[in-house]
Amino acid sequence: MSDQNFTRILSKATQPLVGDQAFRSGDARMRWPEMSYGGALSFLRRPYSRDLTAAKAVVCGVPYDGATSNRPGARLGPRAIRAASAELGSCDSFPYGGNPFDVLPTIDWGDLYIEPQVSHLVAAGIEADARGIISGGAKLLALGGDHFISLPLLEAHARQHGPLALIQFDAHSDTWPDDGQRNDHGTMFLRAARSGIIDPARSIHIGIRSHNPDAHGIEIMTAPAVHRSGIDATIAAIRRRVGHAKAYLTFDVDVLDPAYAPGTGTPVAGGLASWQALEILRGLADLNIVGADVVEVAPPYDHAEITALAAATVAHDILCLWAHRERAAA
Repeated sequence: MSDQNFTRILSKATQPLVGDQAFRSGDARMRWPEMSYGGALSFLRRPYSRDLTAAKAVVCGVPYDGATSNRPGARLGPRAIRAASAELGSCDSFPYGGNPFDVLPTIDWGDLYIEPQVSHLVAAGIEADARGIISGGAKLLALGGDHFISLPLLEAHARQHGPLALIQFDAHSDTWPDDGQRNDHGTMFLRAARSGIIDPARSIHIGIRSHNPDAHGIEIMTAPAVHRSGIDATIAAIRRRVGHAKAYLTFDVDVLDPAYAPGTGTPVAGGLASWQALEILRGLADLNIVGADVVEVAPPYDHAEITALAAATVAHDILCLWAHRERAAA
């Protein structure tokens, strides 16, 4: 936030608009000064609200990790990502500049309520809540939670938009077969492809570094390929694959090397650096991304909020991509 804007905001009222905007602000466009180390937390200090009438984007937490195959803890991810976003919420957005919420009014919905002990209701509950949010036209950015949550989120978006292109940042393809009944964070994208929720011919995995003998029609750009080819070639591959299709973007933090994201359930060496992932993401501004999630932050294994900060920055940049499209369409 610039000094000029800071002064303008402080002079607007006898009761200064400072602090705890997560609860005190009713304006999804406004930002005002906060202590980065204090105050009520929401994602990027967005107002907590369930009023969709003035929102173009909604952030919600999905605190579920009952589908993990290795280390649990991602149910605590939304809370950690919100905390790590505090500093990002008080400054003009880099590298875009300005306040993205001027054109993209954004609220924090809070967390979807999940009964993890009633596992057969989890997916349907997530889908129903997501469908309710996006039915009014707002874009939904979900904070996980393990990667299984992407399946019901995709189902909700496909009901609204039809079959989607999938842009997946991940160390794993998550296309292992199962019987279609399990809550498993390694199988859901094969299920999505077989059920027609995603279009494999328009979908791409970025950063893969675990072997799966069948790509199921989805293009794979491994982490070594990203390292060798570079940022621009990776962006070009994604844009070429997705084209003008409506796309869903899912970002599993284990796409990052464990040096940049130790706090995740299934870390794999040799991944992307955080700067690589962010530069690739920032090159996708012209794509029609209708929904997104950031998943698999497991705070019990994090150090100095490294993973949570990376995830918060990715989520921030997704909102900035949407704000860019809003400005371009104005």
